[in-house]
Parts: sequence; C-alpha cells; structure tokens
Amino acid sequence: MKLYVKFDINTLCRKVLDQQLKEHGLRYRLLSFGEVELYESLNQDQHRIFQNKLADYGIEVIENQKIALVQKIKAAIVQLVFSDEIIPVKASVYLSEKLDHSYGYLSNLFSEIACTSIENFIILQKIEYTKELIVRGKQNLTEIARKLNYSSVAHLSSQFKNTTGLTPSQFQKIMSKRRRLESAANHKIS
Repeated sequence: MKLYVKFDINTLCRKVLDQQLKEHGLRYRLLSFGEVELYESLNQDQHRIFQNKLADYGIEVIENQKIALVQKIKAAIVQLVFSDEIIPVKASVYLSEKLDHSYGYLSNLFSEIACTSIENFIILQKIEYTKELIVRGKQNLTEIARKLNYSSVAHLSSQFKNTTGLTPSQFQKIMSKRRRLESAANHKIS
C-alpha cells in the first residue's frame, strides 16, 4: 500500500527548531522563516552540539546573511509554486513584497550564491510539482498548466521535456506502468 502525503516544510522546520531549542534549554523567539533570535549567547561547544543536532534533521545553521536570504528566496518560491491557491501576481512581485528587497537585488544575489537564476529554480519547482500532480492523477494537463500559471499546455509540456527529457504524457505512461508493476508485485506477495 502506498500513502501519499503533503507536508509544509515551513511548519515542519519550525516544530523541529522549537523542539531542539527547548531541549537545549535555550530562551529564544522564532522570527520569520529561517530566523531564530536567541536571548543568550552560546559558547563554542554549545553551538557545535546544537548545530550537529539540527544537522540530524537536515537543518543547517547559516552564518552568512546572504546565504540565509537565498534560503528564504527558495522557501518563498516553494511556497508560491506548491500553494493550493493560485497567486495572481508575477513571481518577481511576490518575492519582492515577501522579502522586502528589490527583485533585481534578489535575482543577482540568488544567481551569485545558488549558481542558477531564480527563473530556472522556479521552473524546476514547477516541474517537480507537475510530476507530483501527474502521479496523483486527479488533474489533467490543462488543469495543471492553469494551476501553475502557464500560458498553455504546450508551454508546460515544452519546459517539462526540456527539464526531464520526457513529455508529460511519456512521464504519465511510465508512472502508470510502474504502478501496475508494483500492484502486480504486491498481489504476488499476498
């Protein structure tokens, strides 16, 4: 049996941070995504232990503010793309308003630190979400294209093929075949 889950990375990270900060007896305040204000300083040993504990959950303490801002850009993009509701503004406007910086600054910083453009990162996230929606099988490509603010199914299909090497239809057939094979294997086991 397969179980498909949807999770909110922001909520998950906040809960892990909250739990770890309390376990270490630290007085703190959770600020915006990826920011914690500690009310007292940590010595080197405490800092190292805390970093290692967070690393067990895939959370990294970032010392550089530019890297932290790039992480916020990525989180905002994931939130934008994976949102259940259609956000009716351009990504550039959304990011500028959400992060309180000009899009030009965000774009240059992102390219410098992440070695790719914001636009390319958005495309990659849209394709990942498209794959997820295809696997779920509840929406057709027209609905998926509309949900992800593509001008047409052809535009979505073109970006999907450029990114994955497959058309959405080919991907759909592969996933259907995989499900049938898994189902057949599960029936043989039972």
